[in-house]
Amino acid sequence: MPGSDTSMCVLVTGGAGFIGSHACVALIERGHRVVIADNFANSSPRVLARLEQVVGRSIRCERVDMLDTAALSGLFARHSFDAVIHFAALKAVGESCEQPLAYFRNNISGTINLLQCMQAAGTRNLVFSSSATVYGDPERVPIREDARLQVTNPYARTKLVIEQLIEDVCRADRSLHVVNLRYFNPIGAHPSGLLGEDPSGIPNNLMPYVCQVAIGRREWLQIFGGDYPTRDGTGVRDYIHVVDLARAHVDALDFLARERRSLTVNVGTGRGVSVLELVHAFQRACGRDIPCRIAPRRAGDVAEVYADASLAARELGWQAELGLEDMCGDAWRWQSMNPEGYSTADPPAGVA
Repeated sequence: MPGSDTSMCVLVTGGAGFIGSHACVALIERGHRVVIADNFANSSPRVLARLEQVVGRSIRCERVDMLDTAALSGLFARHSFDAVIHFAALKAVGESCEQPLAYFRNNISGTINLLQCMQAAGTRNLVFSSSATVYGDPERVPIREDARLQVTNPYARTKLVIEQLIEDVCRADRSLHVVNLRYFNPIGAHPSGLLGEDPSGIPNNLMPYVCQVAIGRREWLQIFGGDYPTRDGTGVRDYIHVVDLARAHVDALDFLARERRSLTVNVGTGRGVSVLELVHAFQRACGRDIPCRIAPRRAGDVAEVYADASLAARELGWQAELGLEDMCGDAWRWQSMNPEGYSTADPPAGVA
């Protein structure tokens, strides 16, 4: 595992979210200092006490919306950031099809505001949370970074537009360096059982829905599409443990400090797993049956997506270390220890 070249002060936008909170753990374990900015639209302030318990120290968190230019500028005025990891975004594919303008405004305009604040403050290193959805329905798998970019839903379009505008900004400002991480399907949880995925309302992603069925909060799992041209008819994805994914963000920061150039890489395991294969693995992990029903395909979904992650190995020195059994076991530990997620039993942490 590569070590940090220097200790940095890192702004983590959306740092109270599922991936963001795990990235904060990885950053602190690697010797970096963290400031979280979050509006808690997709997360709970109650995650902060858990996060501090995991890392054994207090963490600065400020309630900031990326669309609030004044608040964002104030954040940069109060801190001297060496780098930014940008997670803050709306992220549900189905919802983006219903509310495209909300997604364009929040994700794209919020990123423009962030880039303007970075430029004004002289912060020159950025890791952007992109997505494999920029590949759309791929012509072949595994997917390499030079594959044709196409999108099948508004959420994916926001990620592609942001990548393109970042490229234009980097072309105009050669001192700005960015790593775009195109990651696949993060699942799992911190092995302590203290941090995990806790969606509000009905989960949009597969694993939290499976967890809620296993714990008894939902009766059965609805599988969208049982007639795809895959080995069992269900969609195939590249599921990656959130702890592995978090580590990739810190490796990306080390790359920026070391190489001082921009890069776009896939972050995945390189192995496709079908929905039914994941369900069966989770049943083994929890020892419970997961009742399933096949439903029609969901708009914007594709049959098979998994990564060629060899570029990340070569450039970042990163590769996935945790397998499907780890992902399912850690996800079940989180859900069984926290049947209601970050519940009101958790003390709220301080938010500036």
